Order: sequence, then C-alpha cells, then structure tokens
Amino acid sequence: MKVHFIGLAGVGMSATAKLLRDAGWSVSGSDEAVYPPISHFLEKEKLHCLTPYAASNIPADVDLIVIGKNAKLVPETNAEVAAAIASGKRIASFPEILGELSRDKTSVVVAGSYGKSSCSALLAHILQSAVLDPSFFIGAVPLTPNTSAQIGKGDLFVFEGDEYPSSNTDNRSKFLHLKPSHLLLTPLAHDHVNIFPTVTDYLKPFEQLVALLPENGALIAANSGPLSKPFLQTINRPITTYGVEKGDYYASAITYGENDTTAFDIIHNGKTHDKKVLCRVFTTQLGEHSIENILGCAAFCFSQQLVTPDAFAKAIDSFKGVLRRLDKKSEKTSIPIYEGFGSSYDKARSAIAAVRRGFPKRNLVVIFEPHTFSWRSHDTLHWYDDVFDGAVRTYIYQPASQGAGTHNQASHADIMQRLKTAGTNAIAITDAKDALNQIKNDLQANDVVLFLTSGDLGGLINTVPAIAEERFPI
Repeated sequence: MKVHFIGLAGVGMSATAKLLRDAGWSVSGSDEAVYPPISHFLEKEKLHCLTPYAASNIPADVDLIVIGKNAKLVPETNAEVAAAIASGKRIASFPEILGELSRDKTSVVVAGSYGKSSCSALLAHILQSAVLDPSFFIGAVPLTPNTSAQIGKGDLFVFEGDEYPSSNTDNRSKFLHLKPSHLLLTPLAHDHVNIFPTVTDYLKPFEQLVALLPENGALIAANSGPLSKPFLQTINRPITTYGVEKGDYYASAITYGENDTTAFDIIHNGKTHDKKVLCRVFTTQLGEHSIENILGCAAFCFSQQLVTPDAFAKAIDSFKGVLRRLDKKSEKTSIPIYEGFGSSYDKARSAIAAVRRGFPKRNLVVIFEPHTFSWRSHDTLHWYDDVFDGAVRTYIYQPASQGAGTHNQASHADIMQRLKTAGTNAIAITDAKDALNQIKNDLQANDVVLFLTSGDLGGLINTVPAIAEERFPI
C-alpha cells in the first residue's frame, strides 16, 4: 500500500509517516520547505520530502493521501491539494490514521493545555525502560525516547493528543480520533483563542474526549491549571488527581540545585488518607512544571500497576527531555542558554519560572517571538502586561505575518507600546543580523538566556549560542 503526505514536514505528519512506514506502507511526501529539527528527523528516518508543492508529486498508484492542517493546504491555492481531491483516492488527516493504527491497542491519550509533549515523551520512556515495548506518538522531537513515533509489540499506545482542529475540512479536535482507553489530562488553560474564542469553546472538546473514555478507563488529571478545577468539577466519574502540592499523587521534600539535579519524594495519598512515600526521584529537567509532569506519569503508571517504584525512579533519572521544552542549547559556554516553547501565556510563564528557579543568582534575558496567533492578536495584548516579569531585559522579534488577515493582528509597534506601558525593559528587534550584534554587545557573564517561540526567531536560536561560546567559553 502506498501513502502520500502533503505537508510532510510538520511534526505530527512526519511522525505519522514513520508509523505507517514501520507498519509496512510505502511512504512519499511533500512540503513547501523543510527546516530543522524535522529535516533531521526525516533524514534520520530516510523519509524523502519533495519540495515545493506540485501536482506531479503525487504517485499515480497511491492508495491514500494524508493532507496536513497548514493554511496553505487548500485546493484554491495549492495545486497538489487540488490534484489530490480530483484523484478520487482516499484522503485523510493524520489523526484519523493514528486512530486506525491503534485500533487493536490500549490507547493512553495525553491531552491538556501544556506539558503534554513532555508527559508523552516521559511516559513512553518509562514504559520503554520497563521493557513493555510501547507504541507511541509524540507531537515534538524528544531526546528520550530517541524518536517521536514507534510501533511496539506491547499492548500500550501512548499518544500526545491535541485539541487543535484535525484538518482544513474537519474541525473536530485531533484527539477525538484517538479512541482513548485511558486519559492523562495535564493542566488546562485557555489557549488557541483564534480557534476557541471563549473558555466554553475551549473546554468543549475536552468534555467530548472524557466522554469517549470507557467505563473502566482511567482518568488521571492535574489540579493546577486555571481551568482544571472548574472543569474537573463537571466530570461525573472517578478521577485520580496529581499536583506538586496536593492531589492523590504529590511531591514532598523537594530540593532544587542550580544547574544541577532536582530531587523529591512521590507521595500517594491513599483512599483512607494513608500517605505513602513511593520513591524518591532525581531529574535534570528544570522547573516546578517538570515535577508536575513526572507526578502525572507516576499517577498513571502506579495506579495501573505498570512499573515498580525502583524502575520508575531509574527511568526518571535517565530522561533527557524534549527539544524546545527547556532543552539546553550549548555545553560550550559558561552562560546557560535554554529554549522554551512559548506558544501561549501559560507556557511562557512556566518556562520563565523554571529558569528563574534554576538560576536564581543570574540575570534572566528573554528572546521572544510572537509567533502564534494568540501572541499577535489585539484580543490578548494584556498577556504582555506581566508575562516577562522576572527578566532583566527582553528582546521582542517581529511578529510572524502568516495568516495575519485571518484575525485581529497586532503589529510589532502595538506589542512594544503595550510592553512600554507595563514598564517592561523590552527591546524591539527585526533584522536577525542586527539583532545578533545587539545581543552580542549586551550579553553579560552573569546572564542566563531563554528563547521563547514556536518559530525560529530568524535563526537566532542557532547564532546566539555560537556568539556566547565565542565571548564566554567554558
């Protein structure tokens, strides 16, 4: 069977292509262009991506065509998509394919507003370490496991579940295709405001997801998100909760070490309120949210009796994290430099809090790009009032222009004015070369640098570490 992916260079599309290839399909694909880290993933997995889009990219004998969600993938403006529709061949979204691939597996869906990529990767790593040979799909590029998708021989299939629409012709949230046997729900906060204008709109697909759980399915849920508590109060089924300070599973005796290892005890608060220390774990992952991610995975693994406490602790100690989720960008400079996934207010604040806690004696420098619709909308300009609190200076890259006409787009000047009014020490940057020179001149030995974006910051993510290595080598 032959499958062709239009939009192959997306993180979800490329991972799904690998799963189908591993399941025995012949895979081809195309995209407008291919950039790291997905270009590295495709090269590693020997998945060739044709560029640019063209009707001739589609094999004549293809059996299935998978089309991505990108705004440019519509027949009116994309000849390859138009040819796919005209071919009469089956067309599907990648979440539909994921649902079909897991039909005979026990699916564990990890969903929520933030933490789901890290939790999915962590859970897959724990189950791999326990030699349970899980299948998994992670909507990011993990450092552990060593791939974002795999078909295993075990019964469990771990999915990162996304509330975003499935395709340009299917407005259902992606995770509604995944047929969950169990659900790990990370913290909830209003996100994707261009798609879900109100809190009610945002929570509706999560209500639908919970309704898909079978009666004997486990619902593991964080209690910390601003929308988590009110949402969970509407659920009429057993819930196992977790949180750093309270829940059925929580942390105790936490010790933070600067640029070192965080340690804490995992406590299970039993049905009779008998508190049991399950294990003490050590992690190099930064921040309180990383503790919370570990607790969520602990709540699922221990409640389902999948691993021993010793095996769990050993897996946590060897977990290296996920690219763009506070991964360290260089080991060759004395200035710590990390990249956080700054696609929303809550994710940005969580990353800032993690770096501030990890490096309390250093001056935090944030390099930020308003890449998602939410960050470049007049409707959410209030996010800028305090999001960068704790940073000594913040560089604001020009907003992305793609899709600007589809929402109430805020300009670079609008954002800078809002930051000025809030009293934030913000510096506007546009040209990547000029920005690099300014950052180079401003950089101090006692700084810690945090990139926040879901874009590429004009290449600064690669060039800033290089100049830090040059000016402040180890």
